[in-house]
Amino acid sequence: MSEELLEAARAAVRMALRHGAQDAAVAASRARHVEFSWRDGQVETASEATTRGLGVDLYVDGRFASVSTSDLRPEALERLVADGVALTRALAPDPFRKLPDPALYAGRADVDLQLADPDHDRLDATARRRAVAAVEEAARSVPGKERILSVSASVGDTSAERVFVTSNGFEGARRGTDHGVSAQVSVADPDGRRPEDWDAATARFLSDLPDPADVGHGAAERALSRIGSVKGESAVSPVVVDARAAGRLVGALFGALSGSSLQQKRSFLEGKLGERIGSDRLDVADDPFVVRGLGSRLWDGEGIAARRFPVIEKGVLRSYYVDTYYGRKLGMAPTTSRISNLAWRLGPQGRDELLAAMGRGLLVTGFLGGNSNSTTGDFSLGVQGFRVEGGRIAGPVGEMNASGNLRDLWNQLAEVGNDPYRYSATRTPSLLFTGIQIAGR
Repeated sequence: MSEELLEAARAAVRMALRHGAQDAAVAASRARHVEFSWRDGQVETASEATTRGLGVDLYVDGRFASVSTSDLRPEALERLVADGVALTRALAPDPFRKLPDPALYAGRADVDLQLADPDHDRLDATARRRAVAAVEEAARSVPGKERILSVSASVGDTSAERVFVTSNGFEGARRGTDHGVSAQVSVADPDGRRPEDWDAATARFLSDLPDPADVGHGAAERALSRIGSVKGESAVSPVVVDARAAGRLVGALFGALSGSSLQQKRSFLEGKLGERIGSDRLDVADDPFVVRGLGSRLWDGEGIAARRFPVIEKGVLRSYYVDTYYGRKLGMAPTTSRISNLAWRLGPQGRDELLAAMGRGLLVTGFLGGNSNSTTGDFSLGVQGFRVEGGRIAGPVGEMNASGNLRDLWNQLAEVGNDPYRYSATRTPSLLFTGIQIAGR
């Protein structure tokens, strides 16, 4: 199939040049997604969708436009490109819109990232049904199961191919798969509330997922642990953020590193390159070469050859995420437009050891709603988790709010755990902060 997509992309580039474009870039893709969901002993939904599409970036007389279609027949592409070129000529000029310098395509790594599971095609409806049933069976077997009100489970998998061709020398094709399993459990609290929680995992290879029963068991235990949750006291408190939840804080920080945020004056980190923005425990690189990584790639959306680079070194900001368009506007050398995988300098301790080191404070296991302002760095997030007394979990808390400014937050990072969350490209470990403003009762 990749060869068919490549031929369509090459043809579209030739058509664009023939109709008067000075340059063109074409991305073509095909994806198949299957999802199977289950609720309380029966199938809720079963779906399968196959999509394909082709998009053309047109560079015409200093002007730029993008057009797309799902019809890859030659006559349909010819019409799309001809109309697109005519449309582009009617737009305002944009001198910053150009293809990348071909030198940025050079040096593409020759490594097998193992992004496509060779056993993916062996999955069938029976296996998917068996997996979701196992999730519920495990959830309803935990101690306290009589309090379980409802169990929802789902499995899904995707196989996708993408090719990219430009008129100035780039050509690439890649294929990837991903597999996921999730569970959500609601339970009865004696006070009439219905707390719920979840567990989930995503991986490139089916064999890298946990057993579906472990996911069901984990979701049920998490939901049951919410029974008796109270609103904790307001305080400036030391906080350990669980590895699974920490991605919310990391996403708020990294969102301010994009070239578009910088150029549009929407980043509190504008002008901070080379300056300290966090404690020396904050040390993160961008690593596109993680084998089977969810964000792994050999080239990015523009065709720029992937490379590992430092983002923050011992609290000092070293890189932004800048594509060629915003790089020209900002006068910066491009890096790449978006995160691949994050590689943390991990500490020696796991979450339990961080709790012991904290002694008394709050363990945050989830963020509920709220917002973060990338322009100012201010954040206000709903939190749930557990009180910690004597270095041990003491009881569930909820209906609380964490607030502050990201500048202060990351300077209060005291320790980084050794437990990166493997089912996310950000791969966040548990994080210990010396003090966060918590609003409760």
